[in-house]
Amino acid sequence: MSRTIVVSGALANKPNNGGEALVRLAWVRGFQQLGFRVCFIEQIAKPTCVDAGGNVVPFERSINLAYFKQVTRDFGLAESAALIYDDGAAVYGLAEDDIDAATSSADLLVNISGHLQLPRLMKRIRRKAYVDIDPGYTQIWHGQKLLSLGEHDVYFTIGQNIGTPDCSIPTGGIDWKHTRPLAAALDPANSPPRADRFTTVAAWRGSFGGVTYNGRTFGQKAHEFRKVIELPARSPHTFEIALQIHSGDAKDRAALEANRWKLVDPATVASTPRDFRRYVRESSAEFSVAQGIYVETNSGWFSDRTVQYLAAGRPVLVQDTGYRYGRGVGLVPYRTLDEAVARADGIVAAYDFHSREARGIAEVHFGAEAVLGPFLADAGVAA
Repeated sequence: MSRTIVVSGALANKPNNGGEALVRLAWVRGFQQLGFRVCFIEQIAKPTCVDAGGNVVPFERSINLAYFKQVTRDFGLAESAALIYDDGAAVYGLAEDDIDAATSSADLLVNISGHLQLPRLMKRIRRKAYVDIDPGYTQIWHGQKLLSLGEHDVYFTIGQNIGTPDCSIPTGGIDWKHTRPLAAALDPANSPPRADRFTTVAAWRGSFGGVTYNGRTFGQKAHEFRKVIELPARSPHTFEIALQIHSGDAKDRAALEANRWKLVDPATVASTPRDFRRYVRESSAEFSVAQGIYVETNSGWFSDRTVQYLAAGRPVLVQDTGYRYGRGVGLVPYRTLDEAVARADGIVAAYDFHSREARGIAEVHFGAEAVLGPFLADAGVAA
């Protein structure tokens, strides 16, 4: 009989966001590759269930439920996933008896961002791991009592430097274990249509607002993009963002377009995990910035989105947050606009070399065995 892992996270809660969905699915796929039976359980509240226009609607008419159905079906999870509405007023997917059995027999709950909070389920699961994918926000908001991390047996973060003298993010007295983002799949690498099209998928202001700690306010992703807004104008290469940007940021949009950024709609090119992966594989490389808090605290944060580019054999040119992977080939850090300009040229000039190295970095650092073996050991669960 297969051992059981329960994974929980926001999938229906973030409809039409293929990249976010892929983060959760990567954990499911990873544990499946190690031979575990995996159940995915998500909870959703009434106010979150909306129609295409953003109006709150009954659960059964929501785009949230429709998205959950589509994604779990496409990834073979229709028989092993559950979406729990309004603390149990309705459930899609697994029957309640099956949910009870899974949570009672599970070796571990992998609770991404502490999403699962239902007391009757939490009490049944004998070992629980919190997984922080937003380092800095999580720890600071926890210290300010704006966020409860709940009762877990072990706490993980993808902020590689948290708890070290090199990082200014507070630990809050928690022994944060370090883990890494997972590649959803290591498919055979293919060659892109061209070697000089840098892309990324982003929200202009990120998922959260600013955060203040010790009198210092950390900026949003928009502030980091503004530092390199001249990049396409100074480069012969194409730079494209599948960008979620509010109509109130019209000046920023105009500035991006004036500097030759190509903007596309993420809802069109990356709304599902399959769309997201196709967008990555049709790109040459990634160029992106990080949230200000990740950069300014030297957090060691590394993007799950970037991992998918690496897994596809796509080089990445990404802002330095203190991460410690690679040797500057395949995975290329930058801190200034001048560095970004020069290093984009370097990637294009030696594209095949960078592409091979990118894939190698994904295999060594972000594959299921590389990530989940140490994760399970730190969680106190035999692999």
